[in-house]
Amino acid sequence: MGSPMAITRPRIVLTVEEAAECLSIGRTLMYALVTAGEVESVQIGRLRRIPIDALDRYVSSLRGSLPVRAETPHDG
Repeated sequence: MGSPMAITRPRIVLTVEEAAECLSIGRTLMYALVTAGEVESVQIGRLRRIPIDALDRYVSSLRGSLPVRAETPHDG
């Protein structure tokens, strides 16, 4: 009898280091964002993990804080 097939599912949480890599920032800055509450994290036992959708929300919040530049017609 063969071994049962493993079901692969997309990951829903990342380590702080993996989350930092996704954002192309350093580990120290990622920990600072988590500590400040700017990026949501969850505790699983003694482990701190970052939900993948928390990274999307963080980046969206950064984009929302940027001033919107109005399109101006070009005079020629």
